[in-house]
Amino acid sequence: MKLPITLAWLLDEASHSTGADQFLAALGAKLIADGVPLAGGALTLAAPHPMIARRTWLWQADTGVVIEALGFGALGSAGPGQRDVGRDWLARLGGAVVQNDVGGPMSDGPVLGWSILRPLTEQESALLHQAARFAAAPLAALATRSTLAALLEAYLGRRSAAQVLAGRLRRQTGETIRAVLLYGDLRDFTAMSEAMAPEAVVAALDAWFDRIAGAVHAFGGEVLKFIGDGVLAIFPIGERSPSAACDAALSAVAAARAGMAHLDQARQRQGLPPLPFGAALHLGEMLWGNIGTADRLDFTAIGPAVNLVSRLEGLCRPLGRSVLISGAVAAETNTRLIPLGEHDLRGIAAPCAVFTLPED
Repeated sequence: MKLPITLAWLLDEASHSTGADQFLAALGAKLIADGVPLAGGALTLAAPHPMIARRTWLWQADTGVVIEALGFGALGSAGPGQRDVGRDWLARLGGAVVQNDVGGPMSDGPVLGWSILRPLTEQESALLHQAARFAAAPLAALATRSTLAALLEAYLGRRSAAQVLAGRLRRQTGETIRAVLLYGDLRDFTAMSEAMAPEAVVAALDAWFDRIAGAVHAFGGEVLKFIGDGVLAIFPIGERSPSAACDAALSAVAAARAGMAHLDQARQRQGLPPLPFGAALHLGEMLWGNIGTADRLDFTAIGPAVNLVSRLEGLCRPLGRSVLISGAVAAETNTRLIPLGEHDLRGIAAPCAVFTLPED
């Protein structure tokens, strides 16, 4: 049986699409090749993500460009209004008709929408409906991959998720990263957790992580791990200069301090204790990869640089500082720093030159 170009592609090739954007653009082009007069298309998928409820891709036929719109909300909270993003955009393309079809048997499944330049013939309309039916299987595969990627990124972080998705599922596999490392943790967390209700402790941890991780991400860094009340983040050097990575890390620390100061003021108004913290910065190499048993793995960071930054953070309390910076970072930045001399760090062979910020 000879199928239209669109349906043959959906059966044979569509499941190999690398992403929803590529799928939508290719499907629109196939429909045009089959004679359907399209001005653009939209594809909406549910997104199991802590912040994003739905993702919509918007394709414009005359340019071939695909853009993405995000619907924010708690997991599972996407309301009917969030499904109108694609329809509203398609209506503005100037087509005579906007047609939406659900891809698959579920009413809350993927939604395909099209802006159509003129009223369709019966045959063209039937082709669009058939395309939605045939799209169910490849869209299910796309949605599964998207769900897996979103969940892995939420729990492992972007870098670790990419490693796992690439199939690095055995011990002794990973990558060496040269980066500025940031390690920070809360002060007196054990005492706080003993004195406060678990719900209050979790709320305090979330507030702390929001500010430190938010600052890291705002300046191009990435959180690798949450460790109890601590956080390990990196600012990879990659193709930029070490000085640029150091300056980004210092800016993130400044932003985190400002955020925590505002948080402490709000907690004081609520009769809650402040959340003092310490943070350290160091420049070096680390191995980021699989460690664990044969069947239970963790992506973690190891190496002398990781040991040094965690030990350096441990000096914050003895030195009465909230931020300490290693000599390796100080040598690469033009930011004015205050030298605190060389200090021995537990388990580290050579003394470390230590600096702090002028305002600390």
